[in-house]
Amino acid sequence: MKDVVIIGAGAVGSFIARSLSKFKLDVMVLEKENDVGNVTSMSNSAIAHSGYDPVPGTKKAYFNVRGNKMMSQVCEELDVPFEMVGSMTVATEESQLKLLDELNERSALNGVEARILSPEEVKKLEPNINPEVKGALLCPTAGVVNPFLLTCNAMENACDNGVELSLTTEVKGIKRVGDHFVIDTNKGEIESKVVINAAGLYSDEIAKMIEPIEWKINPRKGEYYVLDHYAKGLVNHVLFPLPSEKGKGILVTMTTSGNYLVGPSSEWVDDKDDVSTDTLTLRNVKSQATTLVPSIPFNQQIRVFSGCRATPSTHDFIIEPSKKYDTFINVAGIESPGLVSSPAIGEYVANELVGKVLKLVEKEDYSPRVRKHIRPLELSVEDRNALIKEHPSFGRMVCQCEKVSLGEIEDILSRSVPINTVVAVKKRTRAGFGKCQGGFCQPVVINLLAEHQKVDPTKVLYSKDGSEIVKCKVNKGGN
Repeated sequence: MKDVVIIGAGAVGSFIARSLSKFKLDVMVLEKENDVGNVTSMSNSAIAHSGYDPVPGTKKAYFNVRGNKMMSQVCEELDVPFEMVGSMTVATEESQLKLLDELNERSALNGVEARILSPEEVKKLEPNINPEVKGALLCPTAGVVNPFLLTCNAMENACDNGVELSLTTEVKGIKRVGDHFVIDTNKGEIESKVVINAAGLYSDEIAKMIEPIEWKINPRKGEYYVLDHYAKGLVNHVLFPLPSEKGKGILVTMTTSGNYLVGPSSEWVDDKDDVSTDTLTLRNVKSQATTLVPSIPFNQQIRVFSGCRATPSTHDFIIEPSKKYDTFINVAGIESPGLVSSPAIGEYVANELVGKVLKLVEKEDYSPRVRKHIRPLELSVEDRNALIKEHPSFGRMVCQCEKVSLGEIEDILSRSVPINTVVAVKKRTRAGFGKCQGGFCQPVVINLLAEHQKVDPTKVLYSKDGSEIVKCKVNKGGN
């Protein structure tokens, strides 16, 4: 019998697991994908929003602001790249200045530092901005964060502290039996005193397994361009247009890796697994983005991608027990600003909601930190040479584009969260994220995974089941 079962290992599920791992509880996380953070948490804008935008008094506003204040310490503990670069919400027409004033007032109500800049101030801080700019709202506490490591390392920390993670485990049904729940999965039944539904796009379907619900999750797709890290200074802040009913709009931002993101679009879709891209939508993204920054070098594009957001019909985060059982907790509809909110949501769910139904006793040996990553590119030449002399694998380059060494890949393969796919390696080390998109390093990564998993290279997956890359072996003679 488990004390707590968490359904879903995205950013929210991972931070709930991390917060619960502080206590003497038997906690298990179920994830239907073959890695953590493989859906919405992998395909987003990678921004730690300041909290100026959510409607005051909403859960979005509270958890956004709280999560933003936690982000620096969380990223230091979890060894995750984070840069507090600030954001600008830009007005390019006189008619938009009134909304800029309203957002400034909303910032104050949410307790977020902000101020309005004149056109001259904006141009000084952002030389590549549209010269017709009329003003901007500057929020200095916004930042950019590595969303892959934020999720992966939160779950790693949870597992290091005793949480059990079960990947490729899909929930088929849930029933109440006496004083606990029985969860039916593709790997058998699991009993638990408490169930936390953090299933993202499918959280409404999980919730309906125990009772009728009055809310639903509507998938909203966003498409992006990724530009190479060709040079610094295209933008110096996260740049937003004025928001609309569709969301925060097409943004232009740097990332912690030096790349630039342009997007996302906002399209309602019927299929929750639809992550396709299309020319017309991307053309519109490009058109809107150039109203902010006319000189965006789209010739530096190295890929496009899309992700689906779990937009709730309630227009606010759903973080509460079900109507029937206080031991079944829904954490649903966590769309933007969900990434920055996730540490605060995890803290609240563990301390306030689980704490109401289970006795929480802190562990004496709990550690909030993961094992530090060795990143040779961040070392001085002297320290890098010393590292390579002691550990030669850190001098063997696997990914030339992103300068990822064999030692870095071996390190992530030795950690507590299983690495099952090429994309899992890519998310953690950036091997394959560069200009050639894995064209040169992917064969090496496949062989490393095959050796690690003790399988033939033809069995190694790129991402999801059925995504094997190597079709067959060819003998040297050509047979």
